[in-house]
Amino acid sequence: MKPTKIHIPDELKADLPPSRFGKILGATPVVMAVVATMLAGLASSEMTKAQYDRSLGAQQQSKAGDQWSFFQAKRLRGAIQRNTADLLQTTTEVHAFEPSAVEKLTSQFPNEGGSNSLGKALSAVIDSPAGRSALVVLASGQAPPSGPSQVLDPAINAAVEGVETSTPDAELASVINQVDQQRLDAALRTARARAQGFDDSTKAINQAIDQLDDLLGRLALGRARAAAAQSAADPGDLVAALTRDFTAARLRYASQRYEIEARFNQTIANLYEIQVRKSNIAAQHHHRRSQRFFFGMLGAQAGVIISTLAMAAKNRNLLWSIAAAAGLVAVAFAVYVFLYV
Repeated sequence: MKPTKIHIPDELKADLPPSRFGKILGATPVVMAVVATMLAGLASSEMTKAQYDRSLGAQQQSKAGDQWSFFQAKRLRGAIQRNTADLLQTTTEVHAFEPSAVEKLTSQFPNEGGSNSLGKALSAVIDSPAGRSALVVLASGQAPPSGPSQVLDPAINAAVEGVETSTPDAELASVINQVDQQRLDAALRTARARAQGFDDSTKAINQAIDQLDDLLGRLALGRARAAAAQSAADPGDLVAALTRDFTAARLRYASQRYEIEARFNQTIANLYEIQVRKSNIAAQHHHRRSQRFFFGMLGAQAGVIISTLAMAAKNRNLLWSIAAAAGLVAVAFAVYVFLYV
């Protein structure tokens, strides 16, 4: 079967010059339509990217807000612990906490509390590794070491300073753009790991301190009830004095620990704030590109309309005239929406 040949009427061949330029003119509406479609797709793609970056920035802002909430709560808890310790020292006699006094207490009241001896339970806590560490920490008056300070990239440091000093976004944008995203992500992972590491290193000590506080409190309460039953007051009771000293040391330790944890949360929050601003800057960039592509699409459509009008006028073709008119209406409507809606 022979292929069918397509014959172009001579009337159509005469519409355009048979040169290369004439062929280009004939293909102009089709090419411009393809270009307009491509630019419309690019504009839509850039707008989608802008929306994604805005959504990502909102998620990062939520995470930053959580860290700021932790920071404020822990600073407040630390201040409460510190104020309570100061109040305790001004209202009663408090001495430096001595771990040996606790060990002495376990031998002095070995059977206190019946079959489940509080003295034995207290001895078990202080003989454990966590208990010994807790006694050392309370006696020293210092919180466990939090490790060396995190060293940030200079660009990240500059961005953090800008965030902390509330630098206007227009001025901060140039600083934020210098921050490498991979280094920022690495710094954030390191900050979270340091916070988690400090929490892990103090978890056992905190539990031991809570156990000691509970056991000493119950032991002091039992001794107070026994003294009340005998109608005898003993202001110099070893348990009561040790409990006060322990409480003051525990409050000071908790205050310092909360302060360290709050600083970890502050560092993480600042890094999240930089991520938020980077996402917002990226969203603005994609939004501007979307607008430029949209304007280019309008220009390409205008080219299609003009070339279609020229061919319609030459050929007096009704369908081409309707298409050109529809294109003009579409462009006019887009301009109206852009300017007035």
